[in-house]
Amino acid sequence: MGTLFVIIAGSLWGAMGIFVRGLAGAALTSIEICLVRMIVSTVLLTLFLLITNKEALKIKIKDIWIFIGAGIFSLTFFGFCYFTTIQMTSMSVAAVLLYTSPVFVMLLSALFFREKITKRNIICVAIALIGCIFVTGIIGEGLNLPIMGILFGLGSGLGYGLYSIFSRFAINKGYGPYTITFYSFLFSSIALLFITKPGEVVSKLMVGNIGSNMLYVIGTSVIVTVLPYMFYTKGLTMIENTKAAVMACIEPIMATVFGFIVFKEVLSIYEIIGIVLVLTAIALLK
Repeated sequence: MGTLFVIIAGSLWGAMGIFVRGLAGAALTSIEICLVRMIVSTVLLTLFLLITNKEALKIKIKDIWIFIGAGIFSLTFFGFCYFTTIQMTSMSVAAVLLYTSPVFVMLLSALFFREKITKRNIICVAIALIGCIFVTGIIGEGLNLPIMGILFGLGSGLGYGLYSIFSRFAINKGYGPYTITFYSFLFSSIALLFITKPGEVVSKLMVGNIGSNMLYVIGTSVIVTVLPYMFYTKGLTMIENTKAAVMACIEPIMATVFGFIVFKEVLSIYEIIGIVLVLTAIALLK
C-alpha cells in the first residue's frame, strides 16, 4: 500500500501545471502561487482536523524543530530555489535539477536512519534521474548554464528531499501523516508571508474571472497540495525514504501525460524514452 500511496501522490503532483497555468493567468508569480497553495491548504486542513481529529493538532514543544524543518527548510526553501532556477535557466533544467532529490534522500537516509545504500537503489536512482532528463526535454538543447542557476537547482533537489527526511524523524517519534502535513504547511505559510506581499496576491485574484480564480485556488490547494502530501507522508510510514523518493519521480511523467490530454501537447520520442526509464526504475524497486 505504501508504494500505491506514493504513486498516487506523484500522479497528483503531476497535475500541478493545470492549476499553475490558471493562477499564472491571474498574473500571480510563482512564489505567490506557493503562498496561495500553503495558506489555503493550511486553513482547509485546520478546519478538517478540528472537525474530525483534534488530537492530530497536538505536538510536543521539543519536537517543533522537525516541523519547522519540514515547512521552512523543505517546502519553502525548495519552492524558492526551484522558481529561482526557472528564472535563471529554464523549466526543463529546473525540473531535472529538482529530481536530483532521490540522490540526497538516499545519502541522508543512510546517514540519519542507517538505510542501506544497495546496488539496486543506486541503479534505480540513476535510471530515474536519466528518465527525468529525457521526460523534461532537456536532451538536444544547447545549454550554457550559470553556476548560480545550477546551485539553486541542486538546492531545490535538496529541499524537496528534506521533506522525506524530516517526515521520517516525525514518524519515528510517533506522529501521523495528518500532524506532519499540517505543521509543515503551517510553518511554510508563515515563512512565505515574510517573502511575499499577501495584499497584492489578494488584489490579483479579485480581478478578472473571480469564480475561475477561486476554482484554481481550491484545486491547487486540495488536489495538488493537501491530498498528495497526505498520500506521500502516509506512504513514508510504510516504505523506506529512497524507495519513496524514486517512486515520486512519476510526477514528471504524469505532468507530461496531463499536458498531452489537457493541453494537446505532442509527446516526443525523448519523452517516451524517459517515461519508460522512470517506470523501469519504479518497477525494479517493487
